[in-house]
Amino acid sequence: MYDPAQLRTFLAVAQTLSFTQAARRLGLRQSTVSQHVRRLEAATGRLLFTRDTHSVELTEDGEAMLGFASTILAAHERAAEFFAGTRLRGRLRVGVSEDFVLTRMPEILETFRGEHPEVDLELTVELSGILYEQLASGRLDLVLAKRRTGETHGDLVWRSSLCWIATPRLRVDAERPLPLILFPPPAITRARALDALERAGRPWRIACTSSSLSGLIAAARAGLGVMAHTRGLVPPGLVPVPARADLPDLGGVDFVLLRPESARPSAASAAADALAKAILTGGDRLHRPAGGL
Repeated sequence: MYDPAQLRTFLAVAQTLSFTQAARRLGLRQSTVSQHVRRLEAATGRLLFTRDTHSVELTEDGEAMLGFASTILAAHERAAEFFAGTRLRGRLRVGVSEDFVLTRMPEILETFRGEHPEVDLELTVELSGILYEQLASGRLDLVLAKRRTGETHGDLVWRSSLCWIATPRLRVDAERPLPLILFPPPAITRARALDALERAGRPWRIACTSSSLSGLIAAARAGLGVMAHTRGLVPPGLVPVPARADLPDLGGVDFVLLRPESARPSAASAAADALAKAILTGGDRLHRPAGGL
């Protein structure tokens, strides 16, 4: 009923909230991306995006189409691989940012393992900065992490923004240094938070440091302070800090797929290509909590 090419284009726009970025990811012209979206909207009889010269947003029907598109494309890929008779094998070393610990990323990995049982998947969960270092040193074949400020490489999976979060009970006192809950260096959110506060001239102190996202969340829920976090991944029990606290803006954040720059064709690179495709197809699940709908 729905053209797979149009569904892939829809997902790329939905995940990046940009027709330009979607075109870059898919290797298409921007006019082709617009055409695919128009044709899919005509096929559904529904408006899937609201857009103007500055922004792109999913409509309620577009949100509903996210799940359908992912399911249809996943089934399409499984059928293609089955009848092509190709079987991936070998070792695949994957690094995933701590940000996705509480999302439905495990579902994507579980499905991949079920479809490619001869691939030995080795998962590393770490801070984005550390994953960059391990990728550069040849210890990882594929990384899903935040893109560092000012960089443009990597396949854009999802675009969001950073915000300050805390327990709803916390009251920020403008007369006292801001208590911070932070990852250790070289965490990207840590650097962004400290830079924003320094530029705003806002005094701060470190209330908690942990390399574990679960540790940071526990500290925030206990009311020890505020933490910088991806707006689309706010954990249960925490909320964005109200605007009246007058905390500086943290800007946007891109999550990207990265591979070794000098990677040669191999069993690992073929498996990395397949997992990258699965992540891009199921990217909407990366900003839904585990167990959510």
